[in-house]
Amino acid sequence: MTAEATEAAPRKVKRAGLNRLHRLRYAIIDAVRWYYRRVWGMDLHPSCQFSLSTKFDKTWPKGVHVGADSYIAFEVRILSHDMPRGLFTDTRIGERCFIGGSSIIMPGVEIGDDCVIGAGSVVTRSIPSGSIAAGNPARVLRSGMSLGQYGRLPEADANEASKALEMGD
Repeated sequence: MTAEATEAAPRKVKRAGLNRLHRLRYAIIDAVRWYYRRVWGMDLHPSCQFSLSTKFDKTWPKGVHVGADSYIAFEVRILSHDMPRGLFTDTRIGERCFIGGSSIIMPGVEIGDDCVIGAGSVVTRSIPSGSIAAGNPARVLRSGMSLGQYGRLPEADANEASKALEMGD
């Protein structure tokens, strides 16, 4: 045998992106959502999405309400009780909302439909529908918004569609 024959041709490695794990991720989130709803009694709409690092209040779990097509990012804390004041109340997140990473939603807060909460915000007061709020404490920065699924701006979907058309040419 020659040296050339003994050398193996380099094998091509088929690279699979993390996108192949989306189905597994969504299956895990569905299982966790089922657990929170059935065991803890939280009101999480079947179409809401959340990071697995989101912390829902388990001291008063029946006080946590998340609407349809809302997305809760990583390390968000949603509280429904305040032990020093003896407060056990409902905390509501409306439909088509996006809650940015590391935000804290305090007990008794109601976030209306079509809202975006900026990353790292501490929401101490209710936020009206169609608003963008951010800061510590969170302030309304813009009102009159209409958002799509998971709190996406309508322009985002249009931008993605035009980009896909450009790449298809």
